[in-house]
Amino acid sequence: MPISDIPILAMLRERMKWHQTRQQVLAENVANADTPGYQAKDITPLNFEGQLRRVAALDLDLTNPGHIIADTAEESQFATNDAARYEIKPRGNSVSHEDEMMNVATNQMDYEAVTQLYTHSLSLIKLAAGKE
Repeated sequence: MPISDIPILAMLRERMKWHQTRQQVLAENVANADTPGYQAKDITPLNFEGQLRRVAALDLDLTNPGHIIADTAEESQFATNDAARYEIKPRGNSVSHEDEMMNVATNQMDYEAVTQLYTHSLSLIKLAAGKE
């Protein structure tokens, strides 16, 4: 199984892309703070609930008659569409530098946390494969 097919890693990659897109939108807000009539924007949050439910339904082997038979759902793959764009929605208020800088800082911290999780996950896979 290629690493790109591991659902949790695909979700982490999608989350990193989301943070990159949000950073661009927030930067546009700051850049247009003095533009008359400009309304600050933000992107809609990601929703992984459906993907997590499908990933949680693991295919388990029945190796002992005493094991409970798992209810298997359809095969799950977390598919990403690189061409897809995130919905940008107006927030309905003018740009506030303080709010935008707080959003930028929060977005950056969240992005760093996701990249650390991704890097750590790859390290664990390498360790399990005996590559380190």
